[in-house]
Amino acid sequence: MLMQQRSIVEASPTHPLLVKLEQHTKLPDADRDLLGRMLADIRTFDGRRDIIRVGEDPEFVHLMVEGWSCRYSIVDDGRRQITAFLVPGDFCDVHIVMLGQMDHSIGALGRARVAFISKDLMAEVAERPSLTRALCWASLVDEGVLRAWLVNIGRRNATQRVAHLVCELHARLLSIGMGSDDSFEMPLTQEDLGDALGLTPVHINRVLRLLRERGLMTFSNRTIVIQDVEALKREAGFDPRYLHLNCIRGS
Repeated sequence: MLMQQRSIVEASPTHPLLVKLEQHTKLPDADRDLLGRMLADIRTFDGRRDIIRVGEDPEFVHLMVEGWSCRYSIVDDGRRQITAFLVPGDFCDVHIVMLGQMDHSIGALGRARVAFISKDLMAEVAERPSLTRALCWASLVDEGVLRAWLVNIGRRNATQRVAHLVCELHARLLSIGMGSDDSFEMPLTQEDLGDALGLTPVHINRVLRLLRERGLMTFSNRTIVIQDVEALKREAGFDPRYLHLNCIRGS
């Protein structure tokens, strides 16, 4: 069920969107106020529902406020390929209003709250240099993540793929003040992981068991616990430079 809430939500100093963007640029108060206006129209998705589907006209830009979602496409035989996981503070499609229709779908992965941002408001954003630079940085990070996923699926074995994805999600969540040094909540099923990594759920199950037996990590009750962070990074060959974290620049 989709529930709509229209209320002004301030972009507080700890809001994931502000925390994320200010990894690149310290934003002036006027830009922070505009971010608050971007959070005015928040809609709640209960359960696993599409936020927007392939082929639809993108009237709004979508921003994750709470919960997770994914970008995905369906191939001719009905199988799903997930091409990104989106967490609080992530734009689902920041430039999509420039296109005529969606070329992929965005689906909520459980209960999620999503900001619907109008084209007019995004036009105001384009007039703010600091905010525009921060959003461009966020888009470049998204491209870096996509490149890393291509390498992960194309050149790593199954164990390394799972380990790399876990390391990435852990780093991304830590950067916005979510999770802890060795754990984080992850509302994904083994099918979700398989559809993101090009593996079957059975194979994912085997890999998770192997990582648990080796004392690297566990996944239970929607929670990842990393027992040896550095060892898991070594297993994955994880280099976080593509996430461009903590690269603060002057406004």
